[in-house]
Amino acid sequence: MIRPEGFSGAAFGTASDGDARTDPEARRRMSDALGIVDAWATVRGVHGTTVALVEGPGHHDDADGLATTVSGLPIAVGSGDCLPVVIEGDGGVAAVHAGWRGTAAGILGAARRTLRDAGIEPTRAAIGPAIGPCCFEVGPEVAARFPDAAATTTWGTPSVDLRAAAAADLEGLDLWVADACTSCGDGYHSHRATATLDRQVTVAWVPTD
Repeated sequence: MIRPEGFSGAAFGTASDGDARTDPEARRRMSDALGIVDAWATVRGVHGTTVALVEGPGHHDDADGLATTVSGLPIAVGSGDCLPVVIEGDGGVAAVHAGWRGTAAGILGAARRTLRDAGIEPTRAAIGPAIGPCCFEVGPEVAARFPDAAATTTWGTPSVDLRAAAAADLEGLDLWVADACTSCGDGYHSHRATATLDRQVTVAWVPTD
């Protein structure tokens, strides 16, 4: 697991941590390592912009993000190349699965608004391991959605720097970014690279201390 510096309740899983969305034993191991309960709130991840405010554990089929103000309640999202993002404020946290569609449609802004509507002012954000511009080859229709985040793959074709696009949507927050590409880096699930259905799991929570 990767623990972003300065965050009181956030962890980005790797392939070796298992897919804790669907594997109870992997969830138990992650929970024990983090000192949290293993009754989590989770999402399916549908590449939309819905961020659900939750007060208890359970699965949400129609959302790509969760937010909570309940101390000790873990909220989790899976990602296999998309951006996993945690947004924190005093007394609240959001966890977001942000693919290119959701990023283009404004899911990170939606997560910030969800926290504000719950009375939490976001102060910091962390972007976990995701596909980098080195490997995220896109067609012209996708590139056109990100004119300020245009990039080039290592083999010379058009790509998008999703981290840069997300950073623009997180402007004004203290930002931590993982320097890892899930496609060409070691130790990550990558749908682009291998078509796997397994995912890294990001979990966030409001500490009880």
